[in-house]
Parts: sequence; C-alpha cells; structure tokens
Amino acid sequence: MMLPPSFSCFSFTLLFLFLITVPLGTSSTLRVPEDIIDQTCEKCANQSIILSYGLCSTSLPVIPVSHSANLEGLALVAMELALENVTSTMATIEKLLLDRASFDNFALGCLADCLELYSDAAWTIVNSIGVFLSGNYDVTRTWMSSVMEAASTCQQGFTERGVVSPLTQENYNLFQLCGIALCIIHLATPAAPSQSTHT
Repeated sequence: MMLPPSFSCFSFTLLFLFLITVPLGTSSTLRVPEDIIDQTCEKCANQSIILSYGLCSTSLPVIPVSHSANLEGLALVAMELALENVTSTMATIEKLLLDRASFDNFALGCLADCLELYSDAAWTIVNSIGVFLSGNYDVTRTWMSSVMEAASTCQQGFTERGVVSPLTQENYNLFQLCGIALCIIHLATPAAPSQSTHT
C-alpha cells in the first residue's frame, strides 16, 4: 500500500514552517537555540539507554528546516524521518518478496508480515502527525509507540525461529526514530498547571 502523493516532503516542510512561525502555546516557541538539535539529542540519550545520540544527532539535521525548528518542529522532523524509513523499507520488502529463490517459506512469511506491519505503520505516522498538529500529544505518543512496537515485532518474527532478518538495520532505524520522536514530544509537552490547595 503506497502513500498518497500529497504526503510529500514538500508538504511536510510546509507543516514544519507552520510550526516554526505559529506558536503552539509552549515555551519552546519563544526562542530557538542554535544548538537545539545537539541539546535535544543529548537529553534524549541521557533519559533512555536504548536511544542512540549518534543516530539522533546525524538524522535530524538531514531535514534542512530542523536547524531553525523549535521542539515541536523537531518532533515532526523525527516523524517525517520515520515515515521515510517506513516507505523505503516497504519498497525493500516488496523487492525481497520477488526474490523467492533466496528465502524459504518461513522467511517469505515473515517478510509478508513485516510488509503488513510497515503498511499500517505508514498510515499511523501520517495520522500521528495530524493529531500532533491538533495539539493532542498523548494520542500522538500512543500511536508512535505502536509504530515502535511494529519494528520490534517485525524483527522478532525472524529471530524467534533463528533466522537472520534482512531488515535488521531498517527495523533498528525505525525503532530509534520513533523513540526519538517520542522523547521530543515528551520534552515539548506543556507542563500541567499546578493546582493550588484551598483551605
């Protein structure tokens, strides 16, 4: 299943520019530090032993608008990178499925399962972006977590039977990018107002 042409990098860039120029009501929109990418990746790596600072700090700058983005913009950058990973991996899986002579029936079944997982993940990311733009960060985190789980499920389908997965790097990258997106969304989430006690 392919994504509609409307979900292009140009369309996402427009969304990023929207976030940079239109505040979402959080303090991160007031000032954008020049080294926000490095600072954010360092925070995320320090908060989670499973997140790679190296992958974060080298992946986010690939999208040019990330250099002038606020936290909300960086979250969208991470989600776009995750979506690009998903669509690229889907194309890879489809090619692998055509090379039936190189895989046994079990491996082919795992690839078919992964294709379904990634197809669902693509639409989940697209929907997550829309929900994120509406300001519903909780739902966005839930949906992006499910994409993160899809990468793990795809990988486990091979490893449970002792088969080397041809998608190890793709699954790792998607897992990491989703984790980075989740971390940045958490950092961008406005703090809940404190409730004063009445005596």
